[in-house]
Amino acid sequence: MGINRKPAIISIAGYKLTKEEIKLLKIEKPWGVILFKRNILSFEQTKKLTKQIRQCLNDQFYPILIDEEGGKVSRLSNLFNTREFSQNFFGNIYENNKKKGILIYKYYLETISNILNDMGVNINTIPVMDLLQNSTHEIIKGRSYSKKLSTVKSLGKFCISFLKEKKIATVAKHAPGHGCANADSHKKLPVVKKKPKELYAADFSAFNNLNCHFLMTAHVLYKKIDPSFSATHSKNIIEKIIRKKLNFKGLIISDDISMKALSKNLILNAKNALNSGCNLVLHCSGKIQESRNLLNNLEVIDKFTQKKTYQFYEFLR
Repeated sequence: MGINRKPAIISIAGYKLTKEEIKLLKIEKPWGVILFKRNILSFEQTKKLTKQIRQCLNDQFYPILIDEEGGKVSRLSNLFNTREFSQNFFGNIYENNKKKGILIYKYYLETISNILNDMGVNINTIPVMDLLQNSTHEIIKGRSYSKKLSTVKSLGKFCISFLKEKKIATVAKHAPGHGCANADSHKKLPVVKKKPKELYAADFSAFNNLNCHFLMTAHVLYKKIDPSFSATHSKNIIEKIIRKKLNFKGLIISDDISMKALSKNLILNAKNALNSGCNLVLHCSGKIQESRNLLNNLEVIDKFTQKKTYQFYEFLR
């Protein structure tokens, strides 16, 4: 269980596994699979798909992820509309009335968690802990709870603890903070020139002492901390900031290694992320040849990742 897994989370092409994908899962054993809108047509179809994935690994707890933030990032939009329910929507209600805000957010999270449990998804890549600013790029804007650090921390920590009760693990993102960036890392590498003191006081602080199983890195270059590498590829940021200063104890997942903020070489992106301190890499294209090539070039997970994977399994029992 987990010992021979490769340190990659891959995606698949459609509504059911192809013969090639079945073979890949059985032979290469990626750490997990992430689902997208292209994989979700109906409740019953998705339940069959998650069951089929787990049968390939002979593992009832096999990690199956989804990126269901609500708002403009909803992978369940073929089933129902959560367009209005962005994190910013809940942040605004909370700032108007804290008690009411938590109650409404709890009701929403409970509904989504029940659906994910029923479908066989056990990890949701929320909350977005990025702090909203005037300079924040459109790609993050509605996905952030608020411009207020206290709101981001309160709602983020509530989200993590409530989903734990529902047996759904969370992935806080995008560490150590994407809200200060004014570019979209899907398209190019964002460069942040703020001083470390400013970053620690605001953006980075949102990720301090998060008690979640997983955290996702930002493909953002913080020029005055590491002028050469984005957070995903920066040993300095992952080891000294995320691990030590922000005290993160769980598994660190890279953001999608096929995004244009990184190089065009998937294997190099993956190896650099793992060498810099990421425990797992995320690959979202769903292209079988890319996934096969990636997995063929990776060694099995290290002891720390095995240990944390076992803890994740214990949490699900």
